[in-house]
Amino acid sequence: MKRILAAAFLLSFSTLSSASFADSPADGVWNFAMSSQMGSVSATVTMKTDGNQLTGEFDLGNGRKWAIEDGNIEDDKISFNINRDGASMTYVMSATVDGDKVSGTASALGSVVPWSMTRER
Repeated sequence: MKRILAAAFLLSFSTLSSASFADSPADGVWNFAMSSQMGSVSATVTMKTDGNQLTGEFDLGNGRKWAIEDGNIEDDKISFNINRDGASMTYVMSATVDGDKVSGTASALGSVVPWSMTRER
């Protein structure tokens, strides 16, 4: 009986601890799309969280990469900044992660436009 209780305790503890240390819903590789008056942007985005900190980068192809700066995650809400290469413009990004989809807004130069991502499989 003690062995059964010990096994049940270990099994429940391992299940509980693996759930506690699961990846954040934002972690992974994503396909990004955004259209604005300045044109369309598509990118492959890699995101990783460490506590409430969100890091990663946007890979626009042809060697162009934009780092995620000042990234934050709180539950399913993410926010970060991106400095566009070749221009003194910062995108202020915020969004909600919903499973394999992300939707949010980008603010820059007085404009606010929607953007979205889908998880790469």
